[in-house]
Amino acid sequence: MNILLVAVNAKYIHSNLAVYSLKASAGEYGEQVELAEFTINHQTDDIFRAIYQKRPDLLFFSCYIWNRSVIVELAENLRRVLPKTVIWAGGPEVSYDAEAFLREQEAFDGVMCGEGEKSFFQVLQHYVGGCRALEEIPGIVYRMHGVLRGENGRTDHAVHEARNGKPETVKYRAEGVEKEQITRTQGVQELVRMDELPFVYQNPADFTNRIIYYESSRGCPYSCSYCLSSIDKSVRFRSTELVKQELGYLLEQKVPQVKFVDRTFNCSHKHATEIWRFLQEHDNGVTNFHFEIAADILTEEELALLSGMRPGLVQLEIGVQTTNKQSLDAIHRTASFERIADRVQKISACHNIHQHLDLIAGLPYEDFASFQDSFDDVYSLKPQELQLGFLKVLRGSEMYARAAEYGTVYRRRPPYEVLETRWISCAELLRLKEVEEMLEVYYNSQQFRYTIRALERLFKRPFAMYEALADYYKEQNAEGKSFSRMQRYTLLRGFIGQTAGADVQYFDELLTLDFYLRENAKSRPDWAEHSEEYGEQTIHFYQQGVRQYLPEAVYGAYTWKQVMRMTHLEHFTYNVTGDGRKKGTWLLFDYAQRDVLTGDAAVKEIVL
Repeated sequence: MNILLVAVNAKYIHSNLAVYSLKASAGEYGEQVELAEFTINHQTDDIFRAIYQKRPDLLFFSCYIWNRSVIVELAENLRRVLPKTVIWAGGPEVSYDAEAFLREQEAFDGVMCGEGEKSFFQVLQHYVGGCRALEEIPGIVYRMHGVLRGENGRTDHAVHEARNGKPETVKYRAEGVEKEQITRTQGVQELVRMDELPFVYQNPADFTNRIIYYESSRGCPYSCSYCLSSIDKSVRFRSTELVKQELGYLLEQKVPQVKFVDRTFNCSHKHATEIWRFLQEHDNGVTNFHFEIAADILTEEELALLSGMRPGLVQLEIGVQTTNKQSLDAIHRTASFERIADRVQKISACHNIHQHLDLIAGLPYEDFASFQDSFDDVYSLKPQELQLGFLKVLRGSEMYARAAEYGTVYRRRPPYEVLETRWISCAELLRLKEVEEMLEVYYNSQQFRYTIRALERLFKRPFAMYEALADYYKEQNAEGKSFSRMQRYTLLRGFIGQTAGADVQYFDELLTLDFYLRENAKSRPDWAEHSEEYGEQTIHFYQQGVRQYLPEAVYGAYTWKQVMRMTHLEHFTYNVTGDGRKKGTWLLFDYAQRDVLTGDAAVKEIVL
């Protein structure tokens, strides 16, 4: 039998751990299971064609908020041309109200709710092995009809009698004179022991240029009202010895990045420290590991351990969400921002770990003014990345149940993003979208660091600067458009030119500094100073003095002209990397050595 597991990922670099885990859990049916991964950026027609050409007997879709619309469209069209194909769905987007999903989406035959490894194997036992009845499988919802559809797509409505009593009937759905029964089986699927889950990365070459997702625990001890993980507060861990064995294999393969999907990696101190210590001791100098953590519960031992990591070995994602205490109470988050700030700043002081901090707009009791305070509070910590996200009202979450109470209006289709609440209007949330765009371009890119840092000082607060930038983009009819990096520089320079108190010459030099920190460009930007005198000094420096400033192991085999092409020397009137006073400084940019956290070239001050 031809069995196809389909994933539609958000980006090409992503991989879908769920479908790989399902295939690896298929037991004796594994050889009949094939995987197909696509992205939401693919044309739907191209995905449709690829699936149709395989003509699967059994088709399983992995459903999330980012791909539900695409998958529903695919299933509807595939049902028309592949009437015999049995189509199932699974994943968080269909698990909560599976009966309603089947009533709305006629193309689907069933839904696997919750964890899928055991359910998938048991469903295969029914369709492929013929040795298990659907009603015996806990935690699934399905239509009561024959194993496969007839030639014309009509269904056989034979009722299956349960061996241990009649299954619970949820609702009948009429189709003309016919009725089709949608049934949820009794009980819930037994949770898989974490050590029984298969290791799916036996051949890392299959994931070249893609992120490796790894799971060392399932569940979350917290009760955040917007998150589906809050429904089940139990946490199960994979044994650390098994985790070390599997991570050791990935380290041997020198995969670029491993992203842990654990909801709160450090909820167990012992588990986290053992794994972090193993990574430190077996660091291959290449692989990066990403963890989502609760910063407030980091211990001094964990901080000491993290401080000794190779720069770039670990990156941390920390959900702050808001600093409004009333909002924190409403969403059941007890973390103290002061405690989070202390931990984030201690990590930052070591300059070896990329930190990604999250905010959520649209939470209860957070109005526009309050969100500005939350933004500035978190921004003051200077993480490498600050994500300004917007509340998603997920089915099954407490936020979903209390939407009317909070006056939360949200999109009825995925991703169910908030449109307004009792405290913040639609216009204000759209305003935050504009700020988000500027934050992504000019802060999170890390390409304008020195310029933005100086520009902040000309505004009452950081949020006000990003608001003003957003207004300037609208004036230039530039919002929402794609631009080259040089065009972004030009727009920022125009904004600086109309900002009160800006020393244009000083900011031109900061823009030049940011430009050459990232790019070894031989054509100078329009605003950068050019002097024949400096050109002569530059040539003399490369002929006579450059060697003492560069590592012999990297540049020793090259001529001075080659070294000149590989690096860059620039004169600055101002002390651009220091106090900003006029000084007359030469800086040498070494692109063979870059800051792991920012991507900036190494810089050395030169005396000529």
